[in-house]
Amino acid sequence: MDFQLRTVPSLSHVGADRAERLRTDVAAAAAGWADAALLRVDARNQVLVADGRLVLGAAAALADTPPPEAVFLGRMAGGRHVWAIRASLEPPDDLNAQAEVADLRRLGRIIDDTGSQLLSSAMALLNWHDSCRFSAVDGTLTKPARGGWSRVNPITGHEEFPRIDPAVICLVHDGGDRAVLARQAAWPQRMFSLLAGFVEAGESFEACVVREIREEIGLTVRDVRYLGSQPWPFPRSLMVGFHALGDPADDFSLNDGEIAEAAWFTRDEVRAALDAGDWTSASAANLLLPGSISIARVIIESWAARG
Repeated sequence: MDFQLRTVPSLSHVGADRAERLRTDVAAAAAGWADAALLRVDARNQVLVADGRLVLGAAAALADTPPPEAVFLGRMAGGRHVWAIRASLEPPDDLNAQAEVADLRRLGRIIDDTGSQLLSSAMALLNWHDSCRFSAVDGTLTKPARGGWSRVNPITGHEEFPRIDPAVICLVHDGGDRAVLARQAAWPQRMFSLLAGFVEAGESFEACVVREIREEIGLTVRDVRYLGSQPWPFPRSLMVGFHALGDPADDFSLNDGEIAEAAWFTRDEVRAALDAGDWTSASAANLLLPGSISIARVIIESWAARG
């Protein structure tokens, strides 16, 4: 049974112009800084949210020109530039706004498309800068360039670009009314999701799906088909979604210790779990599923809607 995603994953929406050419146009970046918006992301990757939107401050209040550690995120509707910086959070300019501290996992569909895109890009870039300050070639301390979209070795001129870690996530089903869900050993009881894993060097996405599922639960799957993708900046991954066929007659084998339990669930059981909410719900349901921010939720919803 084939199916497609019913909706675009939240973090895959396009809400802002990435304005790539401005990353190397120093004069344009400097000119736009005076009126630019600034997104503060703290050390725990938290931001302030008010009325369904990211709280953005005035970039000019931070400095007269973009500091080296700031990253350029693009332009919002109307052309206003947006930058992000790793810094403590500050109250919004509108003191009447009901702002709250939140991270991307908790936001789900609370924030708009522009906010989702800006925050996922900001987190991925800032996390990369935090962990990749030194040249992979000779260990020299590198400097940010291109509005935070690269780092340059000041001695050799060698340029390095943001690292992205590709990972697959897959719904295994029997072609009919049953699908596999699994619980990682680190997760609380009743929390289940899809199987996922990182792509190895020299490996295709499809081959990774087959290997990861065999390694984690012992099933050999076939007919691997692409569904969609989304950025997943925890810390800087790209999640690529698939579905594949498995045989319920095959026994599970939890080999590497990462998966604590796996089971086949019927479509009706999955629909009931979706109706109960998600992992943050106070529901007493026997099965709790991921929240709306994850492509896992979209894949599960899309499969459950068939039939």
